[in-house]
Amino acid sequence: MSEKTKPVQKSAFREWIDSVVFAVVAATLIRFFFFEAYTIPTPSMEGSLMVGDFLFVSKLHYGVRTPKTPLQVPLTHQKIWGTDLPSYSTLLDLPIKRLPGFSEVKQGDAVVFNVPNYLPDGDAPVDLRTYYIKRCIGTPGNTLEIRDTQVYINGKPMENPARMQHEYLLKVKETLNDEFFDKYDITNGVDATGQSNANWQEVQLTTQDSSVAGLHDYVVNTYSSNIEEFKKLKSFVGVEILKAPKGTPDGEDSMTKDDASTAMFGRSYVWNKDNYGPLLIPKEGSTIQLDSVNVDKYKYVIKYYEGNKNVVINGYTISIDGKIIRSYTFKQDYYFMMGDNRHHSADSRYWGFVPADHVVGKAVFVWMSLDPNKSWFSKIRWSRLFRFVN
Repeated sequence: MSEKTKPVQKSAFREWIDSVVFAVVAATLIRFFFFEAYTIPTPSMEGSLMVGDFLFVSKLHYGVRTPKTPLQVPLTHQKIWGTDLPSYSTLLDLPIKRLPGFSEVKQGDAVVFNVPNYLPDGDAPVDLRTYYIKRCIGTPGNTLEIRDTQVYINGKPMENPARMQHEYLLKVKETLNDEFFDKYDITNGVDATGQSNANWQEVQLTTQDSSVAGLHDYVVNTYSSNIEEFKKLKSFVGVEILKAPKGTPDGEDSMTKDDASTAMFGRSYVWNKDNYGPLLIPKEGSTIQLDSVNVDKYKYVIKYYEGNKNVVINGYTISIDGKIIRSYTFKQDYYFMMGDNRHHSADSRYWGFVPADHVVGKAVFVWMSLDPNKSWFSKIRWSRLFRFVN
């Protein structure tokens, strides 16, 4: 009778390797099918989402997106950690599909997506472009317009986010400083990328204001509830939202150093961040006529996002494979995204629609929040921990 074979005992090193492999596989599957972590790097969504907020992004809401670039080092995005080496190979390039989800992208959702095809990411594959987070303002098939900062959808005003921010000109008869503005969570500092994040500054008085004794003018970037508090100050004189007038470009003070219409539409439309549209958002299966009105609005969609080959744009004509087309039927849905920090957000007003195949997921939960301008334990924003995203 043969003696029973004793199981081979694994070495401590082998057990450690097995544990690491299991953890990497489990984390990769969770990241792909369920949730992905994301950190807010810039102030474009303040005051709803703050620089330094750590989020969970749900892949389940809109459905899991299959990878276009499956040959990738696990748990990386574009680069191998700590290097400039790409973490992926484009030898295998798959079409993007989406598994069923339990929700469509809705107006008002905070959405994480791969930034559309423009300069910062060069020719990176769609699924490896930089993640952005913005609020969905316009959904497929609807017409968007911005009139004096207010968004209208199909002619009706959209309900604004509770902590949506704009720039205001505040006039008071006292000198204000950091200590004053800190009480209203209005601070100057840097964002997570090291870029300046200035939310208040004193500005030179206009000729008219200089005749008022003791008057000080401040440009303040904040939300409406703070403005209501400022109106209660004994030194309060007046306040107005700083709007870009209709029919004029944003000018040199805008984030792109140009007007909001240029990047998307050339010079055909003099739109700006506060007065924009009307603009019909493309819907899968809908058809448009390609005339002098529509070519500038949809030429980049047709050329870059629809999978068309040999697209040539010549003035107000578009040709595909050498044939001029007079109408076009869209192959996927598109969305119009904007930051809640309306005067400090690079968004669809500047670079156009977000294609459906660029959508990553819905921001659902803030589990940690660190202020990049504070140190040690004061960095933690305790009031923002473990809260759902609205």
